[in-house]
Amino acid sequence: MQTTGQGHVRIIAGTLRGSKLPVADRDGLRPTADRTRETLFNWLAMKLAGRKVLDVFAGSGALGFEAASRGAAEVVLLERDAIAAASLRTSQERLKVDGMRIIQTDALAWLAANAEERFDGVFLDPPFASALWPQLWPLLLPVLADGAWVYVETATNSEIELPPGLHPEKIGKSRHSKYLLAQWHKPSIG
Repeated sequence: MQTTGQGHVRIIAGTLRGSKLPVADRDGLRPTADRTRETLFNWLAMKLAGRKVLDVFAGSGALGFEAASRGAAEVVLLERDAIAAASLRTSQERLKVDGMRIIQTDALAWLAANAEERFDGVFLDPPFASALWPQLWPLLLPVLADGAWVYVETATNSEIELPPGLHPEKIGKSRHSKYLLAQWHKPSIG
């Protein structure tokens, strides 16, 4: 996706290529930078088609809509803010995106209540000021299918500590963030 001026991002590739997504003016909402998104989706080129993907902190929807544009079979977007969630629904209707669920909810509460769901890929790009990681990992791991990929983005000065079973495959850094793509394999017992 490319920024199209203040308040919008543009989908880079796929069936929705060139479509604009509005970016609501909400505290903590910061779409993933253009070059970072481009790098991420190059990494995911062979890992999206026909997959079930979860965007835990959807915000502008940039990551989830790009995944849908590139062939993900099902995309679930979780967004706590009512205005941002309404904007996501409006974009879904306008762009006629099938296979997408937008749920206005607290991400941690939703993960706790939906541990039976399984996802082939997950985007984790929470507000940089949050300190959710210790609470997030135990709730997220049960929803990962074996071999699932997990994208993590944090502020440049933050440490990314992955739990056992998540193995980093690719790592990148931009001016304002650092990010990685990891793969999940449930640790064997004993």
